[in-house]
Amino acid sequence: MNPTMNQDEKKRRAAEAALAYVRDGSVIGVGTGSTVNFFIEALAALRHRIAGAVSSSEASTQRLRKVGIEVLDLNATGEIGVYVDGADEATRALALIKGGGGALTREKIVAACSRQFVCIVDEQKLVDRLGRFPLPVEVIPMARSHVARQLARLGGQPVLRDGFVTDNGNQILDVRGLSIEDPAAFETEVNQVAGVVTVGLFARRPADVLLVGSTSGVVTLERGN
Repeated sequence: MNPTMNQDEKKRRAAEAALAYVRDGSVIGVGTGSTVNFFIEALAALRHRIAGAVSSSEASTQRLRKVGIEVLDLNATGEIGVYVDGADEATRALALIKGGGGALTREKIVAACSRQFVCIVDEQKLVDRLGRFPLPVEVIPMARSHVARQLARLGGQPVLRDGFVTDNGNQILDVRGLSIEDPAAFETEVNQVAGVVTVGLFARRPADVLLVGSTSGVVTLERGN
């Protein structure tokens, strides 16, 4: 055990452990964020063994192409075998908060199209209850004020992510001050607000496997166990 191991090294451990879920000849769903960047680096060594990747963001698309991995159109690939992505927070029940990088809508789409969702995090992201990390909500720009008022009624403190536009041309409200007791119910409630594109709660479709990088190795949590 290395007590001085930094956060990046823990992320790298989780990312490299995800390679075990990559199958030869398959299309890999690839998410967005700092931990996923380590996964893309590791996946480069397997680029000749996979059919390509579906990316959840323009940033990840550029990284994948840079290491020689073909990026495919989700509409042409159909169902994906495995999707690998990070999270801003995760519970032991494998519910997640995602969207710190702003790609939550495309991430949710790729997760929905995947048979298996493998989430990779460092141990600092594991929490007992979601909400300490501000919850991202992607909104249609004309509805921003309306959505913000509804989120305040739900107990949150929405703040516009200033100067940020998603890959879909929308804005993000980061909702602070939450303690989310029932993530799936809260996800449904927020998604029903007119003007919301999607909310960064992944609870109705949580991760199937959570790989947690720590100083002592990688802890594997699986849904249902």
